[in-house]
Amino acid sequence: MDMKVLFISALLGFVSHVRSKTDSNMCISANAKTCGECIQIGPQCAWCKDPGFKPSRCDDRDSLEKAGCTPLGIENPRGTVTIDKNKPVTNRKIDGGQNLRPDEITQIQPQKLTLNLRSGESQKFTLKFKRAEDDPIDLYFLMDLSDSMQNNLENVKNLGTELARAMQHITKDLRIGFGSLLEKPFIPVTPRYLKNPCFSNNCTAPFSYINVLNLTDDTALFTQEVSKQKPSGNQDSSEAGFQAIMQAAVCTEVIGWRNVTRLLVFSTDAGFHFAGDGKLGGIVRPNDGKCHLENNMYTMSNYFDYPTISQLVDTLSENNIQTIFAVTQQFRDLYQELSALIPKSAVGTLSTNPSSVVQLIIDAYNSLSSEVILENSKLPAGVSISYISHCKNGVSEKGENGRKCSNISIGDEVMFDIEITAKGCPSKGKSETIKIKPLGFTEEVEIVLNFICKCECHKDGVPNSPECSGGHGTLECGVCRCNEGRLGRLCECSQHEVLTDDLDANCRMDYGTDICSNNGECVCGTCECKKRENPEERYSGKFCECDNFNCDRSNNKLCGGHGRCECRKCICDANYKGSACDCSLDTSTCLASNKQICNGRGICECGVCKCTDSKFQGSTCEICPTCPGVCTEHKDCVQCRAFGTGDKKDTCEKECSYFSLIIKKKKEELPQPNDQPYINHCKERDANDCWFFFTYATKNDGTVEVHVAEELGSACDCSLDTSTCLASNKQICNGRGTCECGQKRDDRKLLGGERGAGSAKDLETGIELGSP
Repeated sequence: MDMKVLFISALLGFVSHVRSKTDSNMCISANAKTCGECIQIGPQCAWCKDPGFKPSRCDDRDSLEKAGCTPLGIENPRGTVTIDKNKPVTNRKIDGGQNLRPDEITQIQPQKLTLNLRSGESQKFTLKFKRAEDDPIDLYFLMDLSDSMQNNLENVKNLGTELARAMQHITKDLRIGFGSLLEKPFIPVTPRYLKNPCFSNNCTAPFSYINVLNLTDDTALFTQEVSKQKPSGNQDSSEAGFQAIMQAAVCTEVIGWRNVTRLLVFSTDAGFHFAGDGKLGGIVRPNDGKCHLENNMYTMSNYFDYPTISQLVDTLSENNIQTIFAVTQQFRDLYQELSALIPKSAVGTLSTNPSSVVQLIIDAYNSLSSEVILENSKLPAGVSISYISHCKNGVSEKGENGRKCSNISIGDEVMFDIEITAKGCPSKGKSETIKIKPLGFTEEVEIVLNFICKCECHKDGVPNSPECSGGHGTLECGVCRCNEGRLGRLCECSQHEVLTDDLDANCRMDYGTDICSNNGECVCGTCECKKRENPEERYSGKFCECDNFNCDRSNNKLCGGHGRCECRKCICDANYKGSACDCSLDTSTCLASNKQICNGRGICECGVCKCTDSKFQGSTCEICPTCPGVCTEHKDCVQCRAFGTGDKKDTCEKECSYFSLIIKKKKEELPQPNDQPYINHCKERDANDCWFFFTYATKNDGTVEVHVAEELGSACDCSLDTSTCLASNKQICNGRGTCECGQKRDDRKLLGGERGAGSAKDLETGIELGSP
């Protein structure tokens, strides 16, 4: 191959490589002015702090080294993960058996980490969770004491002793408490209900919520206090359950919650009021979500409205409380819908069986504790987190399902891979702390996030450096950071000499455009255009509004390869035009066989004929499928090939092989006008004066296709079937005539069933003819 051709090919390949590299190089295109800006673009970007370095200081590490930056001059900080607290999960066989206090039990590991995050570079770590053996449990029983719950109240009186006995295999450290609820004590119409809402029965005056018994391990005291309780009543079917749950959750010290597994059993045979229902009693202040218990009684019932559902969900989650709704069958569906909104909650059905409450609680606890769901606190803007779970039996999940594992038994271990990524410089570089915890558990993992927003070389800046126009800036990481009042790459411009507004205005085309068209820097009122890595590509113009690489393309080539790009507009070579120089002015491709352009019936545009005479088609306007005479011209050839008749039947093979023939039964089966281009429908008479039908079409590749209907037209009902012309000797017309349209014909006019047979008569004389 010619060496010159090889050289040109190699050069074009290099230019193409450089161009594609620039287009995809975010480090350069971001036009970072400082090392901090550079490293925030992405983990692939590094900064060269060497003095006098001319190429782009912000680029990938390999490119900087190839451009001459010294290895020590490259700033490229990386993120890290440091484990600060890593206490192993509890194994009672090793860690002291039953002698551990609740605060000595560990179910998640590690407990504290520090992450140094660089923009776009994720940091990964793994959390281990182990469901502890003999985990302490606090259980608070919150019961609706409306009159209709009398039977269920009897079942709860011995709950403490029976529950402690039944849960021995789960925990030996169980504390139990009791609270009662009813409704907001306001009845605007009949105040006498406030004293005895049950009328004939003697019941307690209505109340909102009372903490009857703090959490205790004294099961006898639980039985004693619950036995003292009497039912009450209210005037609507719904209760103040949300209000009571809120107080039981937030009044941590009053209830006596420990940092252990917390269960709240809510028992009722009614629905619930929520935010907005307080308006019925003139209560419009939103619930504040704070503890308001005085002498164990909720005192702000007539001041604050009921909580919202979202308030309740957040409060239970923040206080690590797992909720069990023990309700009657009538309201099971309602509380199932509520439970779907509250993580780590379950629903059970009350029955008249006294032991059913105990079994309901145990079943619900096993269901809740067998699933671990990780939840993180609110993330700073620009920070994202993802989870991958590694559960029992090799099951792994991603996305939202990556936060949880199910069917975990006591003593089982599961793992979670966690990935945290920052974008840019969140929180302006200030450290943030987030927490991850398993829902329903009090343990949590603390994660300190430090954001890498500056380079180490920032610490070595030289204030008032002579390199910055004689001391007008700090030389930092190889570039000048100008003092207040100075501008420019080397701080060479004084802001006092020209107003900032005027300075910017001189660098804008108009008020609605970016400074230097966002393609350069305004230095003392003059645009200095950005440099491109590819020296063949450049910005230009007073406002850097022009470039030579953003013109229209054709066939993936700038200006179609037939022009040059000037200020984002193609200047085409001779014989080309168009926005991408993709329209050729050469008319040789439009010459017809008669050497006329487009056969004299069209115009040549961009090397392609556009026919101005609608009758003519084709690449050079020479095809006229609808011109008169097409059908007549090809009639004889169609007739001889389809039916073996006509003037050309003897020369058919020689003269009529220029088209492909397709036979159809009926004319209705012939192609329709829209089936293919250049189609012509024909109807012609044969020698017997019968109509026959065919279509004549020139396809896109220039070949001709003819479809013929086998059935002839009704003008003579002419049939091609010769069976009606067979004589008794099996000869057509007894060998003395021809069969035309299924009829026998002879040179003589004959009469009879077999013309030419012995029984025939002369048609003119009527004389019967003899046998042959």
